[in-house]
Amino acid sequence: MYSKNSAVLQVDAKNYNKLISKSNQVSIVEFYAPWCGHCQNLKPKYEKAAKSLKDLAQVAAVDCDNEENKPLCGSLGIKGFPTLKIVKPSKKPGKPIIEDYQGQREAANIIEAVKGAIPNNVKRVTDKILSEWLKNENSTAKAIFFSDKGPTSAMTKVLANEFLGQINVAQIRDKEQEASKMFGVLEYPTIVVLPGGTQEPVVYDGAFTKAAMKDFLSQHASPSAAQKIKEKVKEKAQKVMGTDDKAEPVKAAEEDASSFSSVSSSQQASEASSAAASATEETLSDDSQPTESPEPAVTPEAKPIAVPTPPESIPSLKGREDLQAKCLGEKTSTCVLALLPAAAEGSQGGLEGSSGTALASLAEIAEKHRERKGNLFPFFSVPTSNALSGILRESLKLDSDQEIELVAVNGRRGWFRRYEGGQFDSLSVETWIDNIRFGEGSKGRLPESLLISEQTTSEQADGETTASEEPNTTSEEPSTPSEEPSAPSEEPSAPSEEPSAPSEEPSAAPTHGEL
Repeated sequence: MYSKNSAVLQVDAKNYNKLISKSNQVSIVEFYAPWCGHCQNLKPKYEKAAKSLKDLAQVAAVDCDNEENKPLCGSLGIKGFPTLKIVKPSKKPGKPIIEDYQGQREAANIIEAVKGAIPNNVKRVTDKILSEWLKNENSTAKAIFFSDKGPTSAMTKVLANEFLGQINVAQIRDKEQEASKMFGVLEYPTIVVLPGGTQEPVVYDGAFTKAAMKDFLSQHASPSAAQKIKEKVKEKAQKVMGTDDKAEPVKAAEEDASSFSSVSSSQQASEASSAAASATEETLSDDSQPTESPEPAVTPEAKPIAVPTPPESIPSLKGREDLQAKCLGEKTSTCVLALLPAAAEGSQGGLEGSSGTALASLAEIAEKHRERKGNLFPFFSVPTSNALSGILRESLKLDSDQEIELVAVNGRRGWFRRYEGGQFDSLSVETWIDNIRFGEGSKGRLPESLLISEQTTSEQADGETTASEEPNTTSEEPSTPSEEPSAPSEEPSAPSEEPSAPSEEPSAAPTHGEL
């Protein structure tokens, strides 16, 4: 389906391990069948993504209709076409992390997901820790990327991954003046390599393309480190081949091929049975509803079905004061807010559509970090009944209250970041969350009118006492105590109109660059 000149890498069972499993690059792999209408529809979008991700990741495809590839597709659990999987290198060579891509099948969404999956092995070094970092592992080559960009670029991450174990890669910002002065850096970006030991630093003076930079870094890479990795992999493979029964992998491959043949034939027969199906619809033989990747009619052995326990729902901030205290104070840290649509108000049971998907994704991500005992900022849902919900939408220029909105806010630093992924599946939302965690992506300035100071909060708490002691200066005659109205109803404090200025100015919104 993909030609030799295509940007998509055609992979088969013979070279899958070498090109994908053992690669130190992130890969996205499409498992397809040439007769699949959905696969044909995805082709131009997938090729567009491949061109955009050139030099950053591998965009590959496997023809599961080919008899030689059926054992591979069966072993990976392919049950419908097209199936997309993201393959990331792990700490164990040859044993990558494989995740199903469940986002929207558009080029932009695929590109964003793959970039977000690139491991970050770049050390962020400041003036404060520079000396310590230079002393550590002095015999190993080091490469320093001096940059005027905040986030670490995808290209820098890719180069660090390709030389992992051979060169320690760091990024130093232009604001770290002592480091720039130490190495005589006057412009950005600049790459400086420290070969190790007592050798003098080498400044890169070539083009900022992957091929040129990779060639430069390879001249200073430690060959011994790479050789050790290869020897370990080879030694482990020899042990496995020497102890395992040779008949077992052959038998397993035959079973995978047999099982997958049933899967492939079932889906192909399903598609062929409906003459009315269009090029963008696939129809199952026992169901008239179209599906993107139809489940084949294969009857597995009877096994008990494990019913997963749904994660705990994220807490809801129904009151104005709760939202201000937790997320919109001068000293509050990062919060992720799910601004619910008006249709969710008073709904019984779980929410449906994008709102339900978004809340489920946030709950799943929060649960994952709790299990890992990770330190993740809190997630909250905000119903339209909360008076600040509409104010937030208007102040941040969000859409109307007919759709759910995800927005991260940081009162202490005065910034916000809106989720613009379109799809609310857990992979897409978690990629956005990770970008916030690592300081990547652009941020907007949080209007000061939304923030409330601690002093204002205290005044609101005892506003009635303060108001009763305040004289009525507009009255011509003294009012009796019984006639004096309560101050909170006539002169309410207005934190949203005259808030205290944030404790620090938010930094300018960073933008992505190649370096």
